[in-house]
Amino acid sequence: MTGSADSIRQNNNDTDWLPRNVDASVLVTPKKAFSTDSAYDVMSFAIDNINAGSRVALCTLVEIRGGSSRPLGAHMAVAQDGNYCGYVSGGCTEAAVAAEALQAIGSGHDRFVMLGEGSPFFDIVLPCGGGITVAIHLVKNVESLCSITRLLDRRRGASLRYTPGLEQISPGFEGAPTGWHGGVFVTGYRPKVRVVISGRSLEVETAASVARAAGYDVFIIEDAAHTTVDATVIDPDTAVALLEHDLDQEMPILAAALRAKPFYIGALGSSRTHEKRVERLRRSGHSEKAIARIKAPIGVFGRARDAQSLALSVIADIAASRQAYVTQS
Repeated sequence: MTGSADSIRQNNNDTDWLPRNVDASVLVTPKKAFSTDSAYDVMSFAIDNINAGSRVALCTLVEIRGGSSRPLGAHMAVAQDGNYCGYVSGGCTEAAVAAEALQAIGSGHDRFVMLGEGSPFFDIVLPCGGGITVAIHLVKNVESLCSITRLLDRRRGASLRYTPGLEQISPGFEGAPTGWHGGVFVTGYRPKVRVVISGRSLEVETAASVARAAGYDVFIIEDAAHTTVDATVIDPDTAVALLEHDLDQEMPILAAALRAKPFYIGALGSSRTHEKRVERLRRSGHSEKAIARIKAPIGVFGRARDAQSLALSVIADIAASRQAYVTQS
């Protein structure tokens, strides 16, 4: 690493006085463009800026020492004008990372930045008490990022390979775990969570609102008994929440969910109601293994009798199941 974040000079719109060998990007003050921790949004920001003629650095969390607010592979993108988005920590180091990225843009070469424990910057301490290393890559091959976003748009998994020795990124194989693989750092991606909610009650409206606030795509089925679900709607990155008050009404969607294998299936109702549900599914030919995938009663805490509590319970259960699914994948 060359130089520290403190050495970045303040923004000056008039750079005509600069010597020819000084890059104006090192004089820019980092500015958060918007808040997001979505890798898709970060890559889209990078793509848009590169297509507009700007140089961009992609910053990736490649090492965690002790605790960390973000997972391995978390991204930031920093444009030449100082605008950035994304997080590699809890918000306490992002401006410093962006400043280092601007220096990297000015130098024309990648670099690694250590912050927190083990870092030479004694004035930057992470609240978690740990330390992180961030790889800063100057994006020269924007098509690699475009290929990742296209795969995610098609609801396919993807991965990005970063080779520091070559200062290159390239698309990798779906399902590759995030981390170092020899001298290559691989970041794995999954499509955005889709939540399919079946029902026509206040609970459905409230759960949909909470799911959208969590950044999930929401698909509502109001008349489940007379709706044929497209086979592509329910995929491995989908959660199905059956908030029906009628077993006859939910059965077509439940059967479709059991065939499609989403990462989560939850159904409303008491334990007695679920016993009746299980018996119907057995008579329809569903295996015990498939039936066991249904979370019933739905949610992380039972006996939620108001719409707000039920919505929080359901979406929290989906979030916990998603975390477990991603970890196991």
